Amino acid sequence: MTRVRLSVAQRREELLRAAVGQIEARGVAAVRIADVASALGVSNALVLYHFSTKEKLVAEAFAYAAEDDLAHLRKLLGRRTSALRRLRAAVRWYAPTGQAKGWRLWIEGWASALREPALREVTRDLDRQWKAAITEVVAEGVAAGEFRCPDPAGTALRLTALLDGLAVQMTAYEGTVSRARAQEWVDETLARELGLEREALTTTRG
Repeated sequence: MTRVRLSVAQRREELLRAAVGQIEARGVAAVRIADVASALGVSNALVLYHFSTKEKLVAEAFAYAAEDDLAHLRKLLGRRTSALRRLRAAVRWYAPTGQAKGWRLWIEGWASALREPALREVTRDLDRQWKAAITEVVAEGVAAGEFRCPDPAGTALRLTALLDGLAVQMTAYEGTVSRARAQEWVDETLARELGLEREALTTTRG
């Protein structure tokens, strides 16, 4: 069967998607250039032509996955509705009880970033952009008088820490925390950070 000839950009995207899949399946430490090549039926040399080392391939694969997550976050936060509804939707999507995918991938990334400077920069940038987006929508809600929050940046950091920590517990130690209990903690924390009663998270209109 003849392969369709792809542009350089299309080929790189194909390789990055395959790399993400292999990292999710095998882990960063175990994945090889050969695994990515085999998944697509191409040569190792082709992968190395686009990404000269495994480290560069892994770092760019995480950046590719991060951009997909950030695009969805921007979509949720860009809706024409109240800041509270946008913030609640983003937090519930991102939480390990929500629809966000790839928590195993990101836990792998955090662990490997301790030893890989290129990957550390990718994960740090994703973290920075996520916090900045949450900080912005919290500040919008404060300005609109929807809720009270004296430190939007601090709220963004604490929410992120809670969600990431719950994700590690629920992914690495399945059964430690129930989905219902985790969602309850997330809602309680969000309400407390915004100076609201928890019921406001479900009764608000925007």
